[in-house]
Amino acid sequence: MQRNLPFVLRALVVLALLVAPSVAPAQAPYPSQTIKFIVPYAPGGLPDTVARIVGQRLSDRLGQPVVVENRAGANGGVAAAALAGAAADGYTFLVTDGSMLSINPLLFKQVTYDAKKDFVAVAMLARAPLFLATHVDLPVTNLKEFVDYVRTRPGQIDYGSSGVGSTHHLTMEAMKSALKLQMTHVPYRGSGQSVPALLGGHVKVLFSAYPSLSGGVQGKLVRLLATNGATRSPQAPDVPPIADLIPGFDFSVMVGILARDGTPAAIVEKVASEAIAVVALPEVRKLYEGNGIEPTTAGPQRFREEIIAEMDRVAKVVATAGIKIE
Repeated sequence: MQRNLPFVLRALVVLALLVAPSVAPAQAPYPSQTIKFIVPYAPGGLPDTVARIVGQRLSDRLGQPVVVENRAGANGGVAAAALAGAAADGYTFLVTDGSMLSINPLLFKQVTYDAKKDFVAVAMLARAPLFLATHVDLPVTNLKEFVDYVRTRPGQIDYGSSGVGSTHHLTMEAMKSALKLQMTHVPYRGSGQSVPALLGGHVKVLFSAYPSLSGGVQGKLVRLLATNGATRSPQAPDVPPIADLIPGFDFSVMVGILARDGTPAAIVEKVASEAIAVVALPEVRKLYEGNGIEPTTAGPQRFREEIIAEMDRVAKVVATAGIKIE
């Protein structure tokens, strides 16, 4: 037996060498490094605000830093390219509003991403409704009176927006189409221009977010007649939704997390569940409220359904109104 021992030892060594390569090294649990949230806009906008509020608390829950990187340009194309160039390993995400998916591909020929194929829906984080506001000189106090007033003055009422193709513009066009209204569009460069135009009486009506309008409301310079969300908003609970007059009407701004195509489903589900838990935190809801944001959440499947539904709604409005970027 002792004479055969060297042979046995050599055999065991060979066997170990043969078996060892087949044993895969244990993977580090997710996440094991910094997570990046890419925002396709400059700092300070709605998606950027949501990304920073949620990202900070998500970092605490996941045990890894969550950094926000603003990659504005090319109507979302710069951010989309940054996401596409990253590995599909769950460490790079896109936090954006619905316009990048539903509006930009319809209006901008140079959009290089495919909204339905290049992204994976992770989680909806928020909605931000817009409010139909009229100058105080307009002799109407509710939505029905406004509709009747405009119908008797076809083409005479100017409405402002944050620009051609903005959600503010599309919401008004959707309402005009559904209610057979004729108004003249006056586009501005953002709410920073359009809301002062309303306050000064240069336009008589527009859609804008509540924080932009609150000063005018408190100063009794404008009236809020309706919201473009599906239900009443806690920001102005006395203001009814347009959906009361047009069933199914909903053009509130949606914000959520997207991953690149190919990201493992387990990671998508984990990030979604943790992000949704963050939005439920009282401190996050308070921060949302101060920025005119409403905590509305959905997991991967429902978020994808919401995105597709918004794409369909926007496509109909753009086609009906013949909206084009000159």
